[in-house]
Amino acid sequence: MTMLDTPPTIVPDDGAKKKRKKKPQTPKAKWSKPSTWIVTGLTALTLVIFLMPLAYMVVTSLKSEDQLGRLDGPILPKSPVTFEYEGEELPLLVVPLDQADPDSPTETLALLRPGRAVSQFVDPDDPEAEPLEWEGNWRVLEPVEELDLHFENYPTAWDLMNFPLLLRNTLVIAGLGTIGAVGSSILVAYGLARFKIPFGRTILVILIATIVLPRFVMLVPTYALFVQIGWVDTWLPLIVPHFFANAFNVFLLRQYFLTIPGELDEAATLDGAGPFRTLWSVILPQMKPAIVAVCLFHFYFAWNDFFEPMIYLSTRPDLQPISVGLRTFNTLYDSQPTLIQAGAMLALIIPVVVFVFAQKAFLKGIDLSGVQK
Repeated sequence: MTMLDTPPTIVPDDGAKKKRKKKPQTPKAKWSKPSTWIVTGLTALTLVIFLMPLAYMVVTSLKSEDQLGRLDGPILPKSPVTFEYEGEELPLLVVPLDQADPDSPTETLALLRPGRAVSQFVDPDDPEAEPLEWEGNWRVLEPVEELDLHFENYPTAWDLMNFPLLLRNTLVIAGLGTIGAVGSSILVAYGLARFKIPFGRTILVILIATIVLPRFVMLVPTYALFVQIGWVDTWLPLIVPHFFANAFNVFLLRQYFLTIPGELDEAATLDGAGPFRTLWSVILPQMKPAIVAVCLFHFYFAWNDFFEPMIYLSTRPDLQPISVGLRTFNTLYDSQPTLIQAGAMLALIIPVVVFVFAQKAFLKGIDLSGVQK
C-alpha cells in the first residue's frame, strides 16, 4: 500500500472539544451526601421539638385524674387490667415462673393475697384451680395495662367553658375584624402601588415604621378615647380599629401588587374600566394567595388576642372570646389539668383546620409577596 492510499489522520483540536455534560444526580447519589442527612436530621429534630407540647396536650387531655396522678405511670393513657374473682377485682401482674432466672417464661396471673415473702395468685384462664404460691416481692412485678382513653374530658370541658358562646364571640370578633383589615389594607396598598401620590414613598416608609411601635404605647390613649365615646364593654374597640388598615398587611399586599403587570390596568382603562372596576375585575382575581395570607394572619391574631379583650370586656363574660374564657376556665379548674388541656385542644381545633385547608394559598402568598422591585 502506498502513502497515497493511507487515509489522513485527523488530530482533534483541544479548543474545539465540547465540554462533557454533567450527568444528573440520581436520588441515591443525592441522599448519599452527608450534608443532606445532617439537614434532614436537624429538620426532623426541630419538628419533633415543636410538636412535643402538642403531643403532651393530646395525651394529657385523654387521661383521667387517677392516670395523671400516678408518679410511675406510663406516658400514654393506660390503666391497670383487673380480673374479677369471687366478686373482687384483682390486679393482673406479669409473673416470671423462675424468679432466679430473668429470662424464664412469664405468665399473667391475678394477685389474690399479697405477702412480704410469699404471695398467692389466681390463674385467670383457670379460676377454679387452687391458688398458686409465688416466692418473692410482688411489688417488683410489672402490672398488665391497656390503653384507656377518656374522651369524656372533651364534652365536660365543652359544657363547663360554655364553649358555644365563646366560639360565637370569637368568630364575630375575628370575622368582622378580618373583613375590615383586609378590605382597608387592599385599598391602601392599591393606592400606594398604582397611583402617583405626592410623597408616596415617604408615606410608605412612615407606615412601615409603625410596625415597630409597640401596642402598649398606645394602650392608655386609645383606652381613654374609647371610654369617652362609650365603647368599653362592647366589641367595637376590637373590631372598628381594624377597618383603618394595618401596616404589615399593606406592605404585604403592596409587594404583591407590584408583581402584577401594569399593562393589565392600561388595557382595562382602554376598555372603559375605572380604578375600582380595574381593582375588582382585573387585579383581585390574581391576588387570591396574598389575600388568603393576610386573612389568615389577621384571623390568627384576633383568635389568639388576649390582652385587649381582657381590658375592654373584663366585666362582660357573655361577650368574651375563647382566649379570655379559657384563662378564666384555667383559673377555676387549675386542679384538673386533664380538663384544662381538653379545653385548650378545643380552642386549637378550628385554627388548625383552617390552616390545613388554606395552607397552599397561604404559602404561595408568602412566597410571592416579597419578590419584586
